[in-house]
Amino acid sequence: MAMDKESAASPNLHGRNHIRKPTHVFTYVFPDGRTLAVMLTAVLFVLLLSTYHPETFYHYPMRTHISAQEAKIGHEDKVCNLFNGTWVRDFRGSIYTNVTCPTMPDSKNCGKYGKQMDYVNWKWVPHGCDMVRFEPQLFLNIVRGKTLAFAADSIGRNQMESLLCLLSQVETPNKIYSDTKDKFVTWHFRSHNFTLMALWTKFLVEASEREINGTVIEMHDIHLDKLDARLAANLRKINILVISSSRWFFRKNYLYEGGKLIGCIYCSEDNITNFDVVTAIQRALRTTLNNLTNYQEYELQLTLVRTATPAHFENGFWNTGGYCNRTEPVRKGEAMTRTVEWAIRNAQVEEVNRAHKESFHNGRMDIEILDITEAMAMRPDAHPGIHWDNKWMRGYSDCSHWCLPGPIDVWNELLLSVLKKYGKDLHNHH
Repeated sequence: MAMDKESAASPNLHGRNHIRKPTHVFTYVFPDGRTLAVMLTAVLFVLLLSTYHPETFYHYPMRTHISAQEAKIGHEDKVCNLFNGTWVRDFRGSIYTNVTCPTMPDSKNCGKYGKQMDYVNWKWVPHGCDMVRFEPQLFLNIVRGKTLAFAADSIGRNQMESLLCLLSQVETPNKIYSDTKDKFVTWHFRSHNFTLMALWTKFLVEASEREINGTVIEMHDIHLDKLDARLAANLRKINILVISSSRWFFRKNYLYEGGKLIGCIYCSEDNITNFDVVTAIQRALRTTLNNLTNYQEYELQLTLVRTATPAHFENGFWNTGGYCNRTEPVRKGEAMTRTVEWAIRNAQVEEVNRAHKESFHNGRMDIEILDITEAMAMRPDAHPGIHWDNKWMRGYSDCSHWCLPGPIDVWNELLLSVLKKYGKDLHNHH
């Protein structure tokens, strides 16, 4: 399963933060031999504080602005920001359960393996508007006759699994295609002539794993200027596309443009430029959006970029005893999102805003954003944790993926809110 391989390499999302470098002010303020003592005292204080108050080290950098078209949905007399809000108690729970969703994967079926299910009793309420709720029949009516695809890694697959569960309350889908590794999967809702696809891609752009003596290692050669070939091959039959990528960049990778090596991530090798993760992600996303907006043969009408989603490992990494055993959402001021995750989100918003302006000129495709970073930063309580029954990873917690049902369902509730804007346009397109 994807979790095994995706989490198996270090460094990962909870490793080093390459966004800011510390300034060693103590060296200049405390001369004459006191420097070392002051620095050691400071380090000891930080260690103690991080042990007893880990939330202190999760904070928000300044948010990149989202343009009005991307952030606000509603009527002339009522406009709301979908992506800025609060989690409130709602004991109606989810519209589906692990009994009523036949496609739910065991690894996300947290209730089956003993996790308390109180986390389903919270709903996302955007500021300035009503609580968002998913209406499966409305969703299927809007996408009737269309093909919607998720091009992403296993976190994006997690969103597709949520959507399958939500829609299966109206119609049971048929699985009409799967490759040998179950990475590329197609489902069909016959009575609505709606097709739902999962397209596996680690980076959105072309990449290959490195080998040493015939053995694949957890390093990649990433071509930042080439769209993933298998994604490109499927684009001609897709009308609505949801894309996302970030987790696989957090390891030792080599970066290419124009067929030439331009740098690397986490390599620290002589004569090779070291790139930070955020820059690499932003370049790959720019290549992807440029390809989507410039290729005239596509039937693609709407592309949505889903922003970075936080993992919530505490007191260690995934392979050093880290866990996620909280039982309630945290407050906004305590939201557990690292600086690097917000930097990725800001870079993604920046690229969507840029591409949105360019798409206006060619009139070929609409581009929107699913900005779920803030909402999910407050939900450390809804990961599978130890309740994911993975026989290859016993003793390890999954604090990256999300339980079903759970707050990941709000991604599709927000997706529906965006699709409402385009309902007529989607069906008037020829």
